[in-house]
Amino acid sequence: MHGHGGVMLEALKANALHNDIGTSIATGERYHWYSSTGWIMWNSQISGLLSGTTICLYDGSPGGPHPSTGQPADWGTLWRFAADAGVTTFGAGAAFYASCLKAGVVPQREGDLSRLRAIGSTGSPLSDECYQWIWDQCPQVDGRDIWLNPISGGTDFAGAFVAGMRTLPVVKGEMQCRCLGAAVEAWSEDGRALVDEVGELVCTKPMPSMPLYFWADEGGRRYHDSYFDMYPGIWRHGDWIRITPRGGAVIYGRSDATINRHGIRMGTAELYRAVEAQPEVLDSLVVDLEYLGRPSWMPLFVVLRDGLVLDEALTKRLKAAIREALSPRHVPDEIFPVSAVPRTLSGKKMELPVKKLLMGADARQVLNPDAMANAASVEWFVTFARSHAAQHTSG
Repeated sequence: MHGHGGVMLEALKANALHNDIGTSIATGERYHWYSSTGWIMWNSQISGLLSGTTICLYDGSPGGPHPSTGQPADWGTLWRFAADAGVTTFGAGAAFYASCLKAGVVPQREGDLSRLRAIGSTGSPLSDECYQWIWDQCPQVDGRDIWLNPISGGTDFAGAFVAGMRTLPVVKGEMQCRCLGAAVEAWSEDGRALVDEVGELVCTKPMPSMPLYFWADEGGRRYHDSYFDMYPGIWRHGDWIRITPRGGAVIYGRSDATINRHGIRMGTAELYRAVEAQPEVLDSLVVDLEYLGRPSWMPLFVVLRDGLVLDEALTKRLKAAIREALSPRHVPDEIFPVSAVPRTLSGKKMELPVKKLLMGADARQVLNPDAMANAASVEWFVTFARSHAAQHTSG
């Protein structure tokens, strides 16, 4: 449950001061951020009206069949929409840009994007390859690369923690600054603030858009356990973050889906960069299953391009890529092909629910189909979990 005033204030701050979205009367600005209605970016899209900006809404799939050829997975759809609507600020989830890169989309061939002056991204870490792809494929503005403005926050507190600032330099792989009025830091497990080291993303002071309470949460226990259990009185968001010496920020993925192999901890985003850089792989998901008194087991699930098979040669190449990019300790125990990776409505990989499922949890308790973008993908993992549990028990 939120209060309207705080949410409105945070939305106006984010769009007007960080996203540099101004009045359409003076500049003719048009703002589009592709989103479902269950994601904070829907709030961001609608709140563009607070600063007088024209908002451009798209209802449909960003990767559906091509309207003319009928070919599936047409990732040029949103670019054509942006061209037709004269969009000046365009935003989408990081997974969208990765899909465009993999599909070989050339946005400027889809329509006239000459009015486009800013690109936004959120939902999951944007890879270095996607930074470069956007700079290579989107139009320059005044002879310079288009302003790339990744942000990170949460639907739970209806705002952003780290975002962009038009006057600051853009560094590949990095968000430009912490948001105004957001006391964001990277903390060690013992509560020390870190600089240029990966730590837990915390917000040490309240923000206007914090939830008032959880619905039907008698005494506030669920609210407390969700955000304040690790550091009493301090909001812990559940992401790995590194604050750079210049004041920027890098998000490494969910801290509660951390891989901890033989004492070496890392976020999953680093492994995904290595795996999804391979041309055969469209998407991937990894979980590290630890059993009390037994060695951990880490499977990797990959979505391959149509017509490809996960044979021994490809398996070896994927493991070699991970070994080279990370370390031998982070090579998965096994790799499995899947048709789709379970994702939330906002496009985030559902690492923790899948991990809990494979650890023996009831699917109905950890996976909510109504909160998923591709609920049909769950059935394969449910079947796989049963099979794995049977083998583990018999072993």
